[in-house]
Amino acid sequence: MKEFVEYIVKNLVDNPDQVRITEVGGTSTLIIELSVEKSDIGKIIGKKGKTINAIRTLLMSVASRNGIRVNLEILEEPKTAEQPVASS
Repeated sequence: MKEFVEYIVKNLVDNPDQVRITEVGGTSTLIIELSVEKSDIGKIIGKKGKTINAIRTLLMSVASRNGIRVNLEILEEPKTAEQPVASS
């Protein structure tokens, strides 16, 4: 499953070397976490979420053949701590 998602995503983004995919497995559900460069998130989501929904549909089809459930999540970069504003 991981390789399937990786193949699709790397062909959609401008920075394929920044694609990170991890699988978090359970007994009957597999969670795939996808992380891409911030500038590529829009390419993965697509207009009105059509691209990510198409990827999820393909993924669910492959997963159902294997008798498992799968969930694809896009992870955003962790927010960095902002500098406190000095007040006078």
